[in-house]
Amino acid sequence: MQTVDAKMLSERLGWRYAVKKFDAAKKIPAEHWAALENSLVQSPSSYGLQSWKFIVVEDPALRAKLRGASWNQSQITDASHMVVMCRRREVKPENIEAHIARICEVRGTPKDVLKDFQAMMMGSIAKPSSLPGGTMEIWTRSQVYIALGFFLSAAAMLGVDTCPMEGFDPAQYDEMLGLKDSEFTSVVVVTAGYRAADDWLAGLKKVRFEASKVIERR
Repeated sequence: MQTVDAKMLSERLGWRYAVKKFDAAKKIPAEHWAALENSLVQSPSSYGLQSWKFIVVEDPALRAKLRGASWNQSQITDASHMVVMCRRREVKPENIEAHIARICEVRGTPKDVLKDFQAMMMGSIAKPSSLPGGTMEIWTRSQVYIALGFFLSAAAMLGVDTCPMEGFDPAQYDEMLGLKDSEFTSVVVVTAGYRAADDWLAGLKKVRFEASKVIERR
């Protein structure tokens, strides 16, 4: 399998920043966007449960409304693409059963072989305080941020700019996206496209603490 050069990886990650102004005229090629959607599908999650939904908002009118619920940030309407990343409000037994069925379908694994794994997952959701973070909300929210990181890194590899955004009203988003009474709720937004030539942040050096300050070896 062909791998990415280590130097190129570092350069791509260093090139990435949270774009403040997108070039509204530049669109992501279809093949690149398909690869980025696949990065969401391929994202890892606890138990592999994939307790999320990714809403790609394509309707310009809807994006204009969502901008109003996003502190009027221009990225919402000017970026080539926009994804609203949602978490499952509650992981239920039927969600675990669907996951087990999918494992059997994809791998050809007899269901009986997975009974201990299924029982372990069932036990975890039956007692949310035992989940990492201590609540169902914290646990499922954390999964969404794993997918966000996957998406940001994949986009950087393709030379696609991004901006992860928490500056929006989740309740208004849920209302506008028809999520209010659904099993999913909005967590974070990511916009993607290409930086505008006059984005004030583009030319500034990225500010990060030195590796020795954040990486510890024992």
